Amino acid sequence: MRIIIATGLLFALSVAHAAAPAYDENADAKADIRDAKVQAAAAKLPVLVVFGANWCPDCRLLDMAMKSGTSAPLIQKSFNVVKVDVGRFNKHTDVAESFGVPLKKGIPAVVVLSPEGKVLYATRGGELADARNMGEQGIYDFFVKVAAPQK
Repeated sequence: MRIIIATGLLFALSVAHAAAPAYDENADAKADIRDAKVQAAAAKLPVLVVFGANWCPDCRLLDMAMKSGTSAPLIQKSFNVVKVDVGRFNKHTDVAESFGVPLKKGIPAVVVLSPEGKVLYATRGGELADARNMGEQGIYDFFVKVAAPQK
């Protein structure tokens, strides 16, 4: 009986975790990025801004990989992360454009900023838009490449 209860609890927790939205649809992207740059300066880390949406399977997969996949430790030690909801390409597109990120190439998309706001890297060709087919290793390899110049 304990095993059944424990299994049920684990299942319920995993469903609750999976159901949590990856992107805060009510967040103020500009304020979040501004705050992240302040924190990044103190931590001496670049800011990783991830543009995506909760309806996007590739965005949800990338979010999961960044939180608990093989990429998670690398991202946690290398970046101060901000996630920006783009809705159905009708929200915060001006923010993406201001950093040279063409959302029409697909989401998720990212930009790496210095704490001063200088663009250090941006996905300009939809590099992460096919995260589902990249798999854990492909996502990890991408972030190794992006993090390397920041060291």
